[in-house]
Amino acid sequence: MPALAAGVETSPEPVDDATLVEIFSRLRAADPEPRSELEYLNPYTLLVAVVLSAQATDKSVNLATAPLFAIADTPQKMLDLGEEQVRHFIRTIGLFNTKAKNVIALSRILLERHDGAVPCEAEALEVLPGVGTKTASVVLNVAFGVPRIAVDTHNFRVSNRIPLFSGATTDKVQAGLEARVPEPFRLNAHHWLILHGRYICKARRPECPRCSIADLCRYPSKTTALTPISTGD
Repeated sequence: MPALAAGVETSPEPVDDATLVEIFSRLRAADPEPRSELEYLNPYTLLVAVVLSAQATDKSVNLATAPLFAIADTPQKMLDLGEEQVRHFIRTIGLFNTKAKNVIALSRILLERHDGAVPCEAEALEVLPGVGTKTASVVLNVAFGVPRIAVDTHNFRVSNRIPLFSGATTDKVQAGLEARVPEPFRLNAHHWLILHGRYICKARRPECPRCSIADLCRYPSKTTALTPISTGD
């Protein structure tokens, strides 16, 4: 089910095409080769990591998957490990019971239908347990170099704030961004926007004074200075 917008304040009109190109040019200049912050070994472990990352931080997922992937980095090895042991490895991640079931179920399907390989088609990915549009798009982008712009809470916020594309759901924002973002930027747009939302355009207090695209952004509630923390008398 696509996520609904939750109190994201937007400007009436998205930035024009020239401004959009300038925004991505600056993001590219600051980080020419952005990478996922999820740690993985191959397309299969990437798929598992992204499934586990739902409603969890990349840091917490990486802490759980490092020992898990050391012994189970293929669908067969994961099935051999079993659901109970998978649950043990990921117990620090939210919704770990459901996620353990999904990891085992998707591993079985990969073996039965795809000879243990991760498919490179969205339709085949999205029928796997625990895999939706966002997860499939991340796997296609990161593992296979398909220029999909997966939308999570971070780039959903960034897109609506600037706005690059205004939409009420993550699916609508993804479709809008994929239609608007020029081809030279499309492959890495997902990473640039997520990292920008994670570290600069934060949900509660965006750090506009140190934002490289603040002068191009139309967000009406920009911060003008960071409030110093009082140390008392």
